[in-house]
Amino acid sequence: MLYNDHLKVNQQRPRLMNKVSVPMKRSRQSCFRTVITIGLLIGAQNTLADEIGFSARDMVSWSTRSFEGETHYSVVREHGIEVLEANAQGQASAKYLEREIDLRKTPYLHWCWKASARYSGLDERSKAGDDYPARLYVARKTGLLPWQVQSVNYVWSSNQAIGARWPNAFTDRAMLLALQGQRSPLDEWRAEVRNVSADFKALFGDAASEIDGVALMSDGDNAGGNATARYYGVGFSDSPEPPNCPG
Repeated sequence: MLYNDHLKVNQQRPRLMNKVSVPMKRSRQSCFRTVITIGLLIGAQNTLADEIGFSARDMVSWSTRSFEGETHYSVVREHGIEVLEANAQGQASAKYLEREIDLRKTPYLHWCWKASARYSGLDERSKAGDDYPARLYVARKTGLLPWQVQSVNYVWSSNQAIGARWPNAFTDRAMLLALQGQRSPLDEWRAEVRNVSADFKALFGDAASEIDGVALMSDGDNAGGNATARYYGVGFSDSPEPPNCPG
């Protein structure tokens, strides 16, 4: 799988991705967390349209990767619109989709999200501080071997400034970029649009012409934190215009 374990890392081996165990914490299944499935079996569908959108019902049906219990994902209505809600109460699990997306046709990733809380007292750049109330990943294969994967992790940070970027504490194959940060308002929709190819160029030095998977996760297992996040309008297009958020 392309997301063989770039989301979380096993304590018994070097972590490949974002998630890390706190000292004395029981070992995790794998490092799917940061590069979310670093081995993604790409039975991918090629993209033909110039716009790809994922509804809340689409996202809730994506494959699940659990690390520490399961974040509860559900479809809820807000202002008459269906959105995906993620509720983490000390758990960590991700929703991911294995799909090839041509960034030459649809270079812009757009979505709306909001978070209900921040996690206090975390060093998000450390192995023990890898918890985020909301995050969204894109990953690409860079070779034939399972670990030859790079991922960009867009995170809702609890204590970093907007625009901060840093490598995952366990692997330089995953880079984190804070799109919302310590001063971002809570319980308020924020619209995002990113040129994914440009972000790969900025973070890894090499622009991407396609990606092989997308994923999202809300987690609180390292710090035992509780948070609720909502996601809406996740998709790819050829337009740099930000999406319209609910409300």
